[in-house]
Amino acid sequence: MTNATRARITHWIGRDVHDPVGEKIGSVEQLWFDDEDGSPTWVSVRTGLFGLRQSFLPIQGLTEGPDGELRTTCTKDQVKDAPSVDASDEHLDPAEEQRLYSHYGVTGGAGRQERADTGRADTGQRASAGHDVSGPDTDDAMTRSEERLRVGTEQHEAGRVRLRKYVVTETEQVSVPVRREEVRVEREPITGANRGAALSGPDISEEEHEVTLREERPVVETEAVPVERVRLAKEQVTDTETVSGEVRKERIDTEGDVPGARRDSGR
Repeated sequence: MTNATRARITHWIGRDVHDPVGEKIGSVEQLWFDDEDGSPTWVSVRTGLFGLRQSFLPIQGLTEGPDGELRTTCTKDQVKDAPSVDASDEHLDPAEEQRLYSHYGVTGGAGRQERADTGRADTGQRASAGHDVSGPDTDDAMTRSEERLRVGTEQHEAGRVRLRKYVVTETEQVSVPVRREEVRVEREPITGANRGAALSGPDISEEEHEVTLREERPVVETEAVPVERVRLAKEQVTDTETVSGEVRKERIDTEGDVPGARRDSGR
């Protein structure tokens, strides 16, 4: 692998990785190279809600898009279910690497894999166990590091709401005015004006007169009329939740019998 290629791959640190359907898997945390030929083999990707877990992803099938985003042929579930390997070690154990190869269904060598030191220029030397990245080979300073919580959010389906229309029967009472005819007897004295009509019949006789009475009765019928329109609308409500997680912090103490040596815990 050329120095230009290795430098380009080193720039992948911190970039997001997406699966074939465009779903974000996580961000690249570390690069891993073969001890023997220096070829890139794995990347460790920070995954999970807070990015606290590192999952191994094969370099094979990992490509860089025009906008700098990284695409892998592995699915998000494959990376999520990958065998758990401690990414804090300097090297991958061959047995651990073989489990990863079997999980992803890819082929590769069985040699030891070296973690790339992303905090300094590539010298081709592996980091010495127990030495700090700015240890005795560089200067007289010791780097103190600590973990920080990375808090983010993921969208999950919280529930579903639907509109359903159904029919209920209720009883309503309405007062309706109705009219009816009643009969009353009217009497009038014999006058010059009605005398002719009064004497037009026989002097003594039997007669019947019939009057038809009418009344109104309430008639009930229904009609459907539109009353209102109802729809569902979504609105975003922002709440504040408190989350917690464990972080590791390095502390630096001094040792020795030199007078005046001051203890510094790094806080």
